[in-house]
Amino acid sequence: MEDLGPVAWPPEPIRTERLVLRASEARDRAAFMELLASPEVHTYLGGPQSPADLERETPAVPARWPGSFIVDLDGAMIGQILLRRATKHRPAAVGKLDLGYLFLPRAWGFGYAAEACAAALGWLAGEFPGEPVVLTTQSANVGSMRLAAKLGFAEVERFEAWEAEQWLGMRPGAAHA
Repeated sequence: MEDLGPVAWPPEPIRTERLVLRASEARDRAAFMELLASPEVHTYLGGPQSPADLERETPAVPARWPGSFIVDLDGAMIGQILLRRATKHRPAAVGKLDLGYLFLPRAWGFGYAAEACAAALGWLAGEFPGEPVVLTTQSANVGSMRLAAKLGFAEVERFEAWEAEQWLGMRPGAAHA
């Protein structure tokens, strides 16, 4: 994956009814490491990272790069939205905008992922009008599959990778209103 390309970063925070999507800050480090070390979060992502490795390798301000939004609920990080360009991916995805997301298990089941992803996709449509967006998840990840459908992603293909069936969906580009 590579960054988004020509875009002013960080943008003004994006506010939804309950959430704020913003750039990473030093206060997010502990939650970020919790997110990356969580076995539940990484069930379909190849497993969690070691807390010792994360402590050693995580910078004071984690994930501060164009396309990385912290999802903030009431002043605390509950997740991350990742917007990048697909590079070493399936041919149908190469060069397209790619949406990824990770949420702490305590934030699951409240609609935060749908709310945050919809806001990020709205921002993306304003910055890159008309460009389609792709999303990849394991087909066994039922929650992620539901979210992809809710966000308007349609299946492009299924393929085997990382010893599991993967699902690639695409959402047509939208013009910014």
